[in-house]
This record gives sequence, C-alpha cells and structure tokens, in this order.
Amino acid sequence: MAALSIGIATTSSALLTRPTPRSLRPTRISCIGWDPEGVLGPPQTGHLARIEFKRRLERDADAREAFERQVIEEKERRRALRESRAAPDTAEELIEYFLNTEAREIEFEISRLRPRLDKEFFSHLQYELGQLRFAVSKTQDIEDRLIELEALQKALQEGTEAYDKMQTDLVKAKQSLTKVLTSKDVKATLLEMVEHNELNRSFLTLLDENIANAHKGNQTHRVTCLSWPEKSRHREDLDE
Repeated sequence: MAALSIGIATTSSALLTRPTPRSLRPTRISCIGWDPEGVLGPPQTGHLARIEFKRRLERDADAREAFERQVIEEKERRRALRESRAAPDTAEELIEYFLNTEAREIEFEISRLRPRLDKEFFSHLQYELGQLRFAVSKTQDIEDRLIELEALQKALQEGTEAYDKMQTDLVKAKQSLTKVLTSKDVKATLLEMVEHNELNRSFLTLLDENIANAHKGNQTHRVTCLSWPEKSRHREDLDE
C-alpha cells in the first residue's frame, strides 16, 4: 500500500564480482492509496466483499473481538518495527534502506523521510539506473538489481507526489475550516464553498473532528451547523 555496496553505482565491473544477492522481492510496489499506518493490511477485493466482511463483524461478536485484537497486535508490531529502524545518512545507503523496507511500510517511510527524497536523491538513483542499463556485460545480478531499482524509483516518485498532494490538500482544508468556523452564517458559507467546489476529503475529515469535539463539549448549536454537510449530496459524492 520494502545491503548492497555503493560500487554498483560507479562501475559495471564491480557488479560482476558481487556476491549472490538476496532473493528478489515482488516488484509490485506502488502507491495506490495513502495509508502510512497500514494496520488493516491489503483492502478487501471488491465492494461486495467489503460489505460482507463488515456484516460478518457486526453479526459475530467473537469475530469482531478477534479482528480488533489482530488490529491492535499488528499496530504494535509495526510501531516496534518502525522504532527499531534508523534512516542512513547517504543517498546510496538510503536506496538500500528502502529496498530492505517492507512494501507496506514504504508509504510511512516516505512521509517520515520526505525531506530526504529531494532532487539530489532522485538524481543519484537515476545515475545508478543508468550505470546498470548501459553496463557492458549484463549478468543476472545486474538485471535483478535493475528491476529492483526501477520498481523502487516508481514507488518513490508516486509516493512523494501523493504525499505532497495530501499536504497541499490539508493546508487548503485548514484554511477552509477556519473560514467556516469564523463565518457568521455557517450554512451559507458551506453552500458557497460547495458551489465553488472547495470541499474535499481532507476538509470533511477535519470537519468530522470538529463535530466530534463539539459533541464532547456539548456545543449543540455548533454540532447542528457543522453536521449539515454530512447529509449533503456533495459529501456522498466525495465518499464514493
């Protein structure tokens, strides 16, 4: 929703004397959706499968408790794993770090190390790919390494683009929420934002958080006003 020497990036001859690499992982790394926590594992296949899974949990208390326990255990496992990882200092080592990171943890590491994934890093990664593509003698080790790095490059490019978009959306959402909360007529402001297509998932998430906080504070009027988008067709469209 994953360590080889720096010499690979400099000479093709070094590749011919490399020790046999670790077994190649599947190269299906891709940033499909942004889920840095990733505690629920791969999504259920198909809309009907998700509905049936939800219904089964609602019917079976034991299954629900087992599922919740599994989520907690998996979250704790991932927390411990993340705390045990230390990001390296150089671009060469950072490439190996990502190659040895579980595919499901790539999104989290991108969000954690986004400042390090800069132009210089991607230039180094592209340079190493060039060295492999134009190596005089192509061995199986070279081909395997090339496949790994191409998959990694694609995953990191897609991941950083998704992360940057999320951050941009979040900033806009905070601005929109401030606009709503400081408005004298919340419903009129929300209607105006709908007309200008200013509502997005990030905004609705922040809105939900404010509604929950308003409930806790017994701010009845604020809850009534802020809850209005929950019943709107525009929100249904965003949630589909």
